Amino acid sequence: MIEAVLTAEPRTPGAARLHAALKELEYEFIRLMRTRAYSLSVLGFPLMFYLLFGLDQPSGPAAQYVIAGYSCFALGSACLFGIGLGIAFERAQGWLELKWASPMPRLVYLAAKMAASAAFALIVMGMLIGLGVTAGNAHVSLTQAAELAGILLVGSIPFTALGLLVALIVPPRAAAGIINLVYLPVSFASGFWMPVRMLPHWLQEAAPALPTYHLGRLALGVFGLASGAHALEHWLVLAGFTVLMFAAAWITFVRSEAKSP
Repeated sequence: MIEAVLTAEPRTPGAARLHAALKELEYEFIRLMRTRAYSLSVLGFPLMFYLLFGLDQPSGPAAQYVIAGYSCFALGSACLFGIGLGIAFERAQGWLELKWASPMPRLVYLAAKMAASAAFALIVMGMLIGLGVTAGNAHVSLTQAAELAGILLVGSIPFTALGLLVALIVPPRAAAGIINLVYLPVSFASGFWMPVRMLPHWLQEAAPALPTYHLGRLALGVFGLASGAHALEHWLVLAGFTVLMFAAAWITFVRSEAKSP
């Protein structure tokens, strides 16, 4: 055992960082999976909504719409609770300070949380597609499934930025309630559960100001169900939102560090 350690080839700095990143991702995913309040809600709520409202949809656009909408809903939930609530609790418990004191780069810590949250969203997407194709009336090709997965992966970045800001400004004990209080109405207004054109007129006017709306448009575009702006415009809005959220999170973090003794 000792000989094996002494004779092992030392890792290059790049390999060491990659190993640390993969281990951090593994541990973060296991932590989220073992946190039942997180895993059961992120995995369970979209599936429950789909079983209640999605299976009875007629074949064609309606069945595809529900899969796209609930997949986006799962992504937002996974990021806001996994990153926003998770980092908020780690800050309160002092675990975040220990992470900062370790030699692991801070970007690896955040990237692992983003990847783990995105993985949960992809699992939900796969379950929704499986239910829709086998028990519902949905038709989803492999190409459409791959495109939707890609949108969710890239779309996790702006919601990671939002989750980071939430973690820095929301009290840990109140974070879950505040996230639900804000995210559920925003999801409804963004058309995750029903087309925006069926909402009250004032909500239709407000929807384009929400990042969730633009994520939903991109997901619906996979099935040819999005009308209006071009996909590039939705990506530009999400990119601007990401920069704004990361900047606000950075300013908030610097100010909190300056105030701490």
